[in-house]
Formats: sequence, structure tokens, C-alpha cells
Amino acid sequence: MEQTSVQKLARVLRVMVLAVFVCNIIVLFFVPALAAMLAENRWDGQTMERLLSGESVGFWLNFTLHMWNPFIWMMAAVGEEQYWLVLTAFLLFCGVCTAIILWQGRRVLDTILKGSPFVMDNAKSLKTAAMCCFLISGAALARLVWGFVYYRSIMPMLTYNALFVPIFLMGGLLFMVMSALFRQAVELKAENDLTI
Repeated sequence: MEQTSVQKLARVLRVMVLAVFVCNIIVLFFVPALAAMLAENRWDGQTMERLLSGESVGFWLNFTLHMWNPFIWMMAAVGEEQYWLVLTAFLLFCGVCTAIILWQGRRVLDTILKGSPFVMDNAKSLKTAAMCCFLISGAALARLVWGFVYYRSIMPMLTYNALFVPIFLMGGLLFMVMSALFRQAVELKAENDLTI
């Protein structure tokens, strides 16, 4: 059976979603080390070049593994590294939620490729993606409030956290609407199957 144009598009999107998912998982491993570099303002014009050069791969792997040490996290919580700890926890949390959203998207695309998109699993997948969006929005709001207290300023309103709150809130609402639509379509399809 020949694929429809929607299934062809779904196949391309599935490859893209899987590629982004794999990149997301890889980047999650490096988050503590990259956050430490941000916290210590070590970014200059040559930082990316050093990150990508073959000579420093061993250093970055060792530094990243070192930053996953639980003792470092406990010391940061009681020391003067709260900024690093909050940034790392926030980015890891958002990265995990994003990975879950991507995985749910892959599941929806798989049903489209099978030719049966109107199944209850899609409604559940979209609801899970919505919950993850709401969690990211809540985490961004919590980090925004933490920034107000930490800096004693309204400057955190000028960061990406302030954008994450409404963007992921709207994304979550959109996923909830799509979940309800899929659920309604499944019920209508079941009704039609019974009448025939």
C-alpha cells in the first residue's frame, strides 16, 4: 500500500524528532559542566572552539563526570554556588520534560505511520506532553521568583525564564486541546463502527 503525503511527512518528522531526542539526551549529560562554566563566567570568544577541539575532549569528559558527583551538589547547596545548583537543576528538569515531550511526539507519529491516528493512546500521549509543558512553565516561574529574591531586582524579568512561563503554558493548553480532540475523535469513530 502506498503511503499518503501525511504519512510521508510523518516519516520525515519522526526522523527529526528522534534526532532531537538523541541530542537532548546527550546534552543532558553535559548540563552540570556547562552550567558551571556559565556560573563562573568562563565563556569567552574561544570557549566553543575549545569545547569542540579534539584536544580538550578528555578534559570535558572528566570535568562533566566530576560535576555529576553528589558531593559537589551538596556542597553547592550549602555554599556560595546556589546559582549553579538552581541553574543545573532547572536545566536538567526542563531537559527531562522536553525528552518526554519528544518521546510522546514520536509515539503519535508512529500511529500516523500505521494509518490509525485516532486511538486513545494519542490522546494520552498529548495529555502527557501537556503536563510536561505545565511543569516546565511552573519550574520557570519558580526560577523567576527565585531570581527576584536572589538578585533583589526585577532583572530576571528580562531573561528566558520570563518567556518560558507563557510559552510553555500556552503549549500545554494547546496539547490539552489536541488531546481532547483526539479523545472525541476516538469516541466518534467507535460510535460509527458500532452503527455500521
